[in-house]
Amino acid sequence: MKTVTLYTDGACSGNPGPGGWGAILEYNGVEKELSGGEASTTNNRMELTAVISGLQALKEPCIVELYSDSKYVIDGLSKGWAESWRKNGWKKADKKPALNPDLWEILLDLTAQHQLRYHWVKGHAENPKNNRCDALAVAETKKFQ
Repeated sequence: MKTVTLYTDGACSGNPGPGGWGAILEYNGVEKELSGGEASTTNNRMELTAVISGLQALKEPCIVELYSDSKYVIDGLSKGWAESWRKNGWKKADKKPALNPDLWEILLDLTAQHQLRYHWVKGHAENPKNNRCDALAVAETKKFQ
């Protein structure tokens, strides 16, 4: 099974507001950049969309080293929160509705096709690939302003 590295980031100008996401896929020394955005969205939706888009670009099951500065995404997946929300009808432990169930549903289905290893990185810090994803995401937000 191939091992692919996926870096992701989302951005939003206002929350909600114009948003963007960026992703970088790396395999065997080759990089592919992906990005997109929406006119009215939230930062968390863009963070989720970045991961979804990166995983959707894979053509076969892979081991995926996922790097994100989003605790929402990393903890939601690695700690099993999103899977619990789904099992509980998209309700959190406090019985409040989980946010973004449409995107979490897609993401959980995608993660089932791959073996993910989760890596949280500090945003706007020393990870050049995360910083590049941030630049891609911010550039996308500007298309809607």
